[in-house]
Amino acid sequence: MWTYAPWQGRYLPGSLPPRERLRAYATWCNAVEGNTTFYATPALGTVRSWAEQTAPDFWFILKLPKLITHERRFADVGDPLRAFLGSIEPLGGRAHALWIQLPPSFSPADLGALAGFLRRLPHNGYRYCVEVRHRAFFEDPRSEQHLEKALGDAGAEWVTFDTTVLFGSPPVSAAEREAWRQKPRLPRRSRALTSYPVVRYIGRDDVGRTVAGWRHWLDTVAGWLREGRSPTVFIHTPDNVSALELARRFHDDVRARVPEVEPLPEPIPAGPPTLF
Repeated sequence: MWTYAPWQGRYLPGSLPPRERLRAYATWCNAVEGNTTFYATPALGTVRSWAEQTAPDFWFILKLPKLITHERRFADVGDPLRAFLGSIEPLGGRAHALWIQLPPSFSPADLGALAGFLRRLPHNGYRYCVEVRHRAFFEDPRSEQHLEKALGDAGAEWVTFDTTVLFGSPPVSAAEREAWRQKPRLPRRSRALTSYPVVRYIGRDDVGRTVAGWRHWLDTVAGWLREGRSPTVFIHTPDNVSALELARRFHDDVRARVPEVEPLPEPIPAGPPTLF
């Protein structure tokens, strides 16, 4: 996301070359979703650049390649998994969690493949989180219980992708209509399985509606923090134009409830200061 065109010149200096934009993004937020790794395993030099541009306490939550999760569905994935783990090694502890996002077709009948894969994963230095999109995991208590057991046995987290605000009323913009076509329409889930819950919240292109819709998460995240958990929350809108500003606003709202949370760094200016 740090190369997202609408952010250049708005939040991030427009003059920065692509290989320097992560450094600027990291002054706005202290974590990032690694979506590009879903499409291809990154080159070692690229990952070294990510490490050089971020502080040791910056968190990457990186998607496993779709070759592993969607195409081979965990069968015969030893080689691509080793290649992926080798490529992200320069991140060290910055690789906060490896994100196993599963397609809507991945049903409770496929849980055996997921459980076996989780058992085979290396656990020295890595955390794992899993995002499912099949409705049975949310609507059938038995399927939910079986998934929680598979995740719990591996110490993995269940990623929450909250689209309830997005689907709360009909879309009013092109980006919202596109999100309605692409995003999963699932019940909200707020239960953490580990000390490191992950929430992906998508609101609306209207800032007020997005902020009003995250009140549930303010209560939940504040509660997790008081329990000693370390949640990661990503704030999205259908067009994502204001996502950076909204993420910091959510962080400020959480700090108002839990003052011991560390403030985010001061963002790097998007452009030179002006007199007017």
